[in-house]
Amino acid sequence: MQHEERELTETVSLCDSKGLLNPESIGYARSPLVRSNLRGQFMKKKRWNNWCIYGEEVLLTASIVHLDHKVICLVYILNYETQRFYEKHVTLPFGRRIKMPEEALESIKFVHDDITIQLVHMQGETHLSVVIPDFDNEVLHADLHIIHPEKDESLNVVIPRSRDSFHFTSKHSIMPTGGYVRVGDRRYDFNPYYSFAVHDYGRGVWHAGTNWDWAMASQRTSGKRIGLNFGGRWTDGTGLTENAVFVEGAMHKFHEDVVFTSDKKDPKSAWKIQTKFSDNIQLTFKPFFQCPTLDHYLVRKMSITQYVGYYHGKVRLPSGQVLPIRQMLGSILERKYR
Repeated sequence: MQHEERELTETVSLCDSKGLLNPESIGYARSPLVRSNLRGQFMKKKRWNNWCIYGEEVLLTASIVHLDHKVICLVYILNYETQRFYEKHVTLPFGRRIKMPEEALESIKFVHDDITIQLVHMQGETHLSVVIPDFDNEVLHADLHIIHPEKDESLNVVIPRSRDSFHFTSKHSIMPTGGYVRVGDRRYDFNPYYSFAVHDYGRGVWHAGTNWDWAMASQRTSGKRIGLNFGGRWTDGTGLTENAVFVEGAMHKFHEDVVFTSDKKDPKSAWKIQTKFSDNIQLTFKPFFQCPTLDHYLVRKMSITQYVGYYHGKVRLPSGQVLPIRQMLGSILERKYR
């Protein structure tokens, strides 16, 4: 069953003057046209800027998450071959000094003695700088340049659960990334031909009991930049999806729910990701690593678990072209809010 999704073509505010969902913002767009003017609804707002960079040797994730009553800044690295994983995070109560931008591609920074993250966006490029004095008893310094190709499209969707429960997500995929990450004496170089960043910008108001699966990958396959982005559970029944495939920067939108299935008792078991009513998306995801769950307690609990692995299968694009997916490195994230 295909949804009749409204495509946004003009800039619009996410909320009205009372902090409730603006009906005019409901839909999807190919660029970040929605201004995230969240207000009110204390303890329910969720705001995050998450960057995930897939290098040839390591995966680097840097996130700033604002939950109204606290701000969490976290950085972690996974070495694919050795599976060495280390995470550093800092939590600040309330975080009034941390400004979360209303636009998806605005600059943002988190400055602390234990972690400093700075993201400066200008002239079609994002400069990501991370400094951590004690990262598993070593100094971490990341200096990465993320390129936003001029004609690349992004996936931007406002998901309505109700007037006071909604979310705007802006997903930017397959962005070539150069630079380096140094941990102690070890330096990892990022070649922009093979290394790609994914930017997950989220702004919304959630109620307790929200669960969300997110599948994504950004790799060079058969000489082309290919990005996958699929979401489940949170969007089900809303008439909108965050399902899309990117080929050389062009977004191919899927107006159909996808279903995620896995054996929750076995974190290394394969996942199935399939369209609900058709065979347009038929993917298997085989994880080789589960990043430990980071649970954030204080009044309410939000947990995020990331699985890293490989996608196999096929995707039939809206044009009818079948896109084979073989050994494509990517992730699945589970978000839970209770």
